[in-house]
Amino acid sequence: MSLIFDEPPVHAPTPEAVDEPRLIDPGRAPVDKAFRASAFSVAAVVLLVFGSIGVFLLIKSWSALHHYGLAFFTEAEWNPESNKVGVAAALIGTIEVALIALVVAFPLALGTALFISEYAPAPIKSTLVAVVDLMAAVPSIIYGLWGAAVLQDHAKYVARWLHQNLGWIPVFHVDTDPDAAVWQQSRYTTSMFIAGLAVSMMVIPIACSVMRGVFTAAPIGEREAAYALGSTRWGMVRTVVIPFGRGGIIGGTMLGLGRALGETVAVLMILSLDFHISFHVLQTNGATISALIADRFGEATSLQLSGLLAAGLVLFVLTLVVNTLAAIIVNRSRSGAATEI
Repeated sequence: MSLIFDEPPVHAPTPEAVDEPRLIDPGRAPVDKAFRASAFSVAAVVLLVFGSIGVFLLIKSWSALHHYGLAFFTEAEWNPESNKVGVAAALIGTIEVALIALVVAFPLALGTALFISEYAPAPIKSTLVAVVDLMAAVPSIIYGLWGAAVLQDHAKYVARWLHQNLGWIPVFHVDTDPDAAVWQQSRYTTSMFIAGLAVSMMVIPIACSVMRGVFTAAPIGEREAAYALGSTRWGMVRTVVIPFGRGGIIGGTMLGLGRALGETVAVLMILSLDFHISFHVLQTNGATISALIADRFGEATSLQLSGLLAAGLVLFVLTLVVNTLAAIIVNRSRSGAATEI
C-alpha cells in the first residue's frame, strides 16, 4: 500500500507580497549630528581665518611688491632711504637661526622624551613632565634676557673653540685670529649662533612633549614581546618605541622648527641687525624676518610698512610650506608602521 501526499498548490506572488528594498537609515542621534555640525563649523572657521590672514598680507604688501618687483626677494639690504629694500639677508638669517636651534634642540628633546617615558623612576616622572611643560610656558622675552645676559658670556668661548678647531669649514669661520694673545671677544657675540642657542631652549619643550606622548603610547604587548625574546631595555626602545614613535619624532621636530622660524623677541634682544648675506654663523651681527619686522615697524612709512607686511607674507608662506611638508612626512610614516620585533 502506498501513501500519496498531496503537495500544496503553488501560487504566484502577488505584487503586494514582493519584497521592496528598504533604505538604511544610519540613525545618528541628535547629539552626534550636533557634534558633527559643530566640528565642521569650527574647522571651516579656522580655514577661513587662516586664509584671510594670507589674503590680508597679500593685499597690504602689494604696493611694495609692485614698487620693488622681484628685487624684493633678491636684495639683501633694507635701506628705504636709498630705495634698496629686500628680504634676502633676513630670509637666509631666519633659516640659519632655525636650523641652529633645531640641531641643538633635536637630540636634547629626543633624549629627554626617551628618559621621561622609558627610564625615569615613577616618583619623579610627573615632576619631570611638569618641568618640561613649564619650560614651554616661559615667555620668550625671558629667554631673550637669559640669552643676552647669561648665555652670551659663555657661548662666545664655545664659538671661539669651534672657530679654532673647525674654522676650515666656511660656516664656522670668523674674520679674526682666534689664537691671538688678546682675541676679539666682540667678534663672537650677538651672533646667529647665540640666537639659535636661545631659540633652541624654546624648541626643546615643544618637541619633547610631542615625542614623549607618542613614546608613551607604544603598545604594551610589543614591549613585553621584546623582553620575552631576551631584549634589553635599550633593545626594546630601539626596536619598538622609536619605530612606533617615528611620526611623533618628525611631527614634534617640525613643530619646533615652526616655532624657531617665527621667534621674534629673543632673537631681537641678542642679534645686532645687519642686512648682509653671511653664512658665518659664529660671527657677530645678522638678521631674521621676524626681528626685522619688530625693529622697523614703529617708524615705518606707508611704503615701508607695506614692505614689512611683504616680509611677513614671505615668513607666512615659509611656515606654511614647512608645516605642509611635515604633514606629508608624518602621513607617510605613521607611528607604529615600522614596528618590528
